[in-house]
Amino acid sequence: MSAGRKRTLRTVPDTEPRLVFRTIHGYRRAVRIAGDGPPLLLIHGIGDNSSTWNEVIPHLAKNFTVIAPDLLGHGRSDKPRADYSIAAYANGMRDLLTVLGFDRATVVGHSLGGGVALQFAYQFPQMIERLILVAPGGVTKDVNPALRFAALPIANQALRLLQIPGCTSALGLAGKVVDQLYRGPFKSIAIFHDAPDLVRVLSDLPDPTARDAFLRTLRAVVDWRGQVVTMLDRCYLTARLPVQIIWGDRDAVIPVSHAYLAHSALPDSRIEIFEGSGHFPFHDDPIRFLRAVEEFIASTSPIEFDAAAWRQMLIDGVGEAQITGTTDTREAVLGAMGADERSAT
Repeated sequence: MSAGRKRTLRTVPDTEPRLVFRTIHGYRRAVRIAGDGPPLLLIHGIGDNSSTWNEVIPHLAKNFTVIAPDLLGHGRSDKPRADYSIAAYANGMRDLLTVLGFDRATVVGHSLGGGVALQFAYQFPQMIERLILVAPGGVTKDVNPALRFAALPIANQALRLLQIPGCTSALGLAGKVVDQLYRGPFKSIAIFHDAPDLVRVLSDLPDPTARDAFLRTLRAVVDWRGQVVTMLDRCYLTARLPVQIIWGDRDAVIPVSHAYLAHSALPDSRIEIFEGSGHFPFHDDPIRFLRAVEEFIASTSPIEFDAAAWRQMLIDGVGEAQITGTTDTREAVLGAMGADERSAT
């Protein structure tokens, strides 16, 4: 394990997730389900799958019904030529919860899944109880240059190299080497921290259908200039919705400076920065992650949807300065950040 991955969890044998399949709109969806209690929906990031939550699912399942799907185009779900936009994924989460018999849920979203979770809260406010965002995409345009490159047409050819025999094994070996380097002389280089998880994600892309779905998903949210979709224009609609933001201060994929902007833009949000963690804080420090999630849920009440209040918020709208972060919002964000973080923005 790397320097940030010191704490491991004891196994919880009675709450291991079961993998089930549901067909929705003709496409098969894979879902990990465990536990009994209030529903907790876990949404993974781009190129990943529901197994990314395996270490924390059994512990969350002691108090919740945990629902962790493979998004369409990911994992063991079908990978059709289809709509892979954020809005389409949010629709898919609504349909899945409905098929499983749940009217509402607390939603946890990581990376791309955080963007899906925010879109879900916007499209289906009557179905969300609380929102937990783990290094979500869609705050501002900043994103790792590798993802910008992957959005270019040339990336199709580059990713096809993963089909070369032995390439996946070589990637796995490279991930182990980088992990060792991070523990040693390159501890100060943040990208080395997240490299093993990023290599794990890439190892699924030799399959042409998975690769095509990955690229369609990526290009729906990222181009060569960075992230295309932003959450800032509709954040005001989360007023009264309990929101928890979790971010690693060594995130090499989406800068931690986004955490402070998101916290300023989301009216009723809390923020927790995991020191020494990267883009996957629930891997780096699962004990702290579980504590943060459980304490947040225990200390907040599910929001009750008020159609009249929602309509009034839409009527009142939001000013340009709040969307762009150019005046008061920007000042508040910079004031909440440290000197190093301010210089990076």
